[in-house]
Amino acid sequence: MNRPEIYFVDDDATVLTAMKRLLRACGYQVTVFQSAKAFLDHPVDRDDKSCLVVDIHMPGQSGIDLHRAVRAAKRDLPLVFATGAADFRIVEQACAGESIELLQKPFTDVELLSAVARASARRVNV
Repeated sequence: MNRPEIYFVDDDATVLTAMKRLLRACGYQVTVFQSAKAFLDHPVDRDDKSCLVVDIHMPGQSGIDLHRAVRAAKRDLPLVFATGAADFRIVEQACAGESIELLQKPFTDVELLSAVARASARRVNV
């Protein structure tokens, strides 16, 4: 099975390294970014089968800001937000009516892989 590419955005280099190893070990192609700006500057093929995993709290642009910029640019990417429990309401309000996945930090490897699989399946079926 050809797995989609996962774009992982988090300002914590340790998290990026660990998640990149995990996702690659599970057969995903992974590209990591330490900021929303770095991701937005990266070209994304609108027809590719990919998924975006993004931390909510980052310096500069937040995960919510990144989500809005992705939508404004008409990049059709399924989204997984990684966030603390207190942020769930904020994410739900910002993304009302959209199909997103929410991961509560700290999350397990299984929780991440399940969220990515669900989000990616939505993209494949679009």
